[in-house]
Amino acid sequence: MQDEVKKEKKTVVISVGNQKGGVGKTTNTIQLASALAERGRLSLIIDLDMTSGATKALRAPTEGWNSAFELLTCTENAEDTIIDNNEEEVPLPHNVHLIPSSRKLAELDTFLSQNPWVIHQNLLVEPINRLRGRYDYIFLDTPPQKTKTTIPALKVADWSILSAMPDHLAVSALGEALLDIATAQKFANSNLMLLGVIVCAMPKPKTRLARELVSYVERTCVDIIGKSLKFSTEISRSVIIQEAQRVGQSIFQYRPDHLVADEYRALARELEARIASIPAENETFEGQVVNA
Repeated sequence: MQDEVKKEKKTVVISVGNQKGGVGKTTNTIQLASALAERGRLSLIIDLDMTSGATKALRAPTEGWNSAFELLTCTENAEDTIIDNNEEEVPLPHNVHLIPSSRKLAELDTFLSQNPWVIHQNLLVEPINRLRGRYDYIFLDTPPQKTKTTIPALKVADWSILSAMPDHLAVSALGEALLDIATAQKFANSNLMLLGVIVCAMPKPKTRLARELVSYVERTCVDIIGKSLKFSTEISRSVIIQEAQRVGQSIFQYRPDHLVADEYRALARELEARIASIPAENETFEGQVVNA
C-alpha cells in the first residue's frame, strides 16, 4: 500500500479486549471485520497480542515479515507492515487486511529502555494517524493481560469493545477491563468510549452462568444515562468457528449460510447503527465514563 493512496474514508478505530484470554476477543474481531466486509467496508486488523491469535487464525506468518513490532517502533512505515488482499501467500477474507503479530513484541521493553524519549502510551499515535482515512475500520486486537501494547491501543482508539462469555473468571476480568477504559478516559484519551459488550459462546438453552453473565453486563456496562451497552445480538456457542479457524478462514468464507454467520451479520448492523447514533447525541455522551 503506497503513500499516494487517496485518503478519503472516515476511519473508526476500535480496541477489542478483555483481561482474560479465551473469551472470544480475537474471534469477534475477525468475524466482525468479515461481516463488515460483506457490507462493503474495508477493515484492518492489527494483532497486538504476542501470542499472535489473529495472525494464526488467519494463517498469516508470525516470522520473516514486517509486523506490529515494526509498526509500534516506527522502524517501518505503517503502510509497509500491512498484509492486504493482493498477497497470494496469505488468502485473507475479502476487504480484511492484517498487520500480523510476532514474537518481537517481547522486545518492546528493551526498545523503550534504549529510547528514553519515546513515550510508551504514544507508540500507536503516529502509525494510526498515517492509516486513518485508508480504512473504514481499524480493529486493535489487544492481549488478554495489561501489556506494553494495551495502553497505546486505548490511547488511540475511538471506541472500545469488550468480549465476554459464560465463565466465572471472565466476569471478574470484565470488571478489570472496564476499569482500564475508565483510567484511559481520565489520563490518556478523554474521547474514548465503550461502544458495547459482545456476549458470545452462549449455550441454548441458557445456563445459569450464562444468565448471570447477561445480567452482570446489563447492570454494569452502561453509558452515562444508564442505558445498557450490551449488544442485543448474542453469538451462539458452536464448533463452526473452530472448524473455520483450522483452515484459516472466516465463517463467511467457510459456512456463510450458518446461523452464527447470520448472528455476526446482525452484530455488524447493530455496531454501525450504534456508531451512527452517537454524533446526534454528542452532548449526552461527552465524557462518558463506564461503570467500573
